[in-house]
Amino acid sequence: MATIAGNVGGVQRPDLDKGLGLAGAFGFGAAVLAAILFVAYSVYNDSAQAGVHARELLPFFLLFIALLIALGFEFVNGFHDTANAVATVIYTNSMPANIAVVWSGFFNFLGVLLSTGAVAFGIVSLLPVELILQVGSDAGFAMVFSLLIAAIIWNLATWWWGIPNSSSHTLIGSIIGVGVCNALLHGRSGTSGVDWGQATKIGEALIFSPLLGFFLSGLLFLGMKVLIKNKKLYEEPKDGLPPPWWIRGLLVFTCTGVSFAHGSNDGQKGMGLIMLILIGTVPTAYALNRAVPAQYEQQFHAGSAKVEQVLASHGGGVQAPADARATLTAYLENKSSSPQTVPALGALVGDIDRQIAEYGSIRQVPAAASKNVRNDMYLASETIKHLTDGDSNPFKGDEGKALKDYKGSLDKATRFIPTWVKIAVAFALGLGTMVGWKRIVVTVGEKIGKTHLTYAQGASAELVAMATIGLADGFGLPVSTTHVLSSGVAGTMAANKSGLQMSTIRNLVAAWVITLPVAMLLSGTLYLILSQVI
Repeated sequence: MATIAGNVGGVQRPDLDKGLGLAGAFGFGAAVLAAILFVAYSVYNDSAQAGVHARELLPFFLLFIALLIALGFEFVNGFHDTANAVATVIYTNSMPANIAVVWSGFFNFLGVLLSTGAVAFGIVSLLPVELILQVGSDAGFAMVFSLLIAAIIWNLATWWWGIPNSSSHTLIGSIIGVGVCNALLHGRSGTSGVDWGQATKIGEALIFSPLLGFFLSGLLFLGMKVLIKNKKLYEEPKDGLPPPWWIRGLLVFTCTGVSFAHGSNDGQKGMGLIMLILIGTVPTAYALNRAVPAQYEQQFHAGSAKVEQVLASHGGGVQAPADARATLTAYLENKSSSPQTVPALGALVGDIDRQIAEYGSIRQVPAAASKNVRNDMYLASETIKHLTDGDSNPFKGDEGKALKDYKGSLDKATRFIPTWVKIAVAFALGLGTMVGWKRIVVTVGEKIGKTHLTYAQGASAELVAMATIGLADGFGLPVSTTHVLSSGVAGTMAANKSGLQMSTIRNLVAAWVITLPVAMLLSGTLYLILSQVI
């Protein structure tokens, strides 16, 4: 029988105070220490293999601090967001709270390890191109520290108040804040500091996913009422007693699916930022993917030749500018094409091809040239993405396919995630799931509806959340587990005419509305300060 700690709608609250125990706490601490040592060893080993040896301690100290902050963001994300996944199994007595969080943490861990990486670079592409190209500079460090610290501060604040808030929403606001501040510091319009096309796609995913969660969960719940007549599914849980085995299995399955999907989607955000940090501080080891297939260079050369012909046919006879890189950087900053944009891209494509041919392969690019080659590839890839985006795309049919294939080969060399980065983020997110979850769990389980969560309501909300997050992951879009699942619970309460606690709903909506401007203000202010200090 669960310990009485209050009641929800006349039903006894589950025991939320049982911890991991002495053995669990010891194992948790050992896992944290092992993860930190694993990260340190991995960076050292990769650097040594690439021929990098520390001559100055400060850059490596900043690297270690930046990695800890990035992993700290994922740790906070774990207990802030994943509490939503376990709330339903806890409040339906399907699993004890202390076991549910360990179970969820393990499947978050697996979700990160098996993720595709598409979301990671979708987040990174929001950052200003000039900061990505000089990510190892003082401004690059200021950028990374500012956006991560701002995101952690706001996540901790909303967790302290027990408000289910989106870590994705917070991180994107932080990125936009840094981009706007950087543009203003360089005398440009604040709107030029962000890839607004990518921001719009991500923003739409974040805006519509809670609405989908609300309406689809409500519809699924109503559909279950029509198709499944078992009354136990729609009754409040009995005090301290688990549900029938088939209901319990369904709820554990949905908790598992949401946890896995959350790890797969949210874990990638930390991966993308960690790769930026590594590229900036140890470019020799991490700027280029030296594990590309053996036939990569031959295919790359053939693709380059084809793209050069396509671009030459669209150049309008305009001669390429003397500084193609500066022309393309200005194009990406201002999003305004000029007659020299296409010829400049053609010149850069030819230059990259010559560099790879001169060195023989990606593996043989010398240490001093790694970062420059990577920047050229990134610049060409981003330019192609913007030139071929939208209805004004002049490259159709085979021409468009040639550019798309060439962009894919560029990304294969620059957009990669080492296995140890996945493992480190998986540990951070999985371990974070096991602590600090109670505040958000209580809000989701007790403060959204006026009645206790039923089995059908919990299953409906989690099935929709699992499907929505998994679908977004496939499209490389970040969505909020928090928003989708908490709005799904609200949708089932509305569909069941259980009534909603409007004070909680107002807090959820307020957090949804103010998170973006608050995160932008926090990160922009921090960037302004740190760009002067670092």
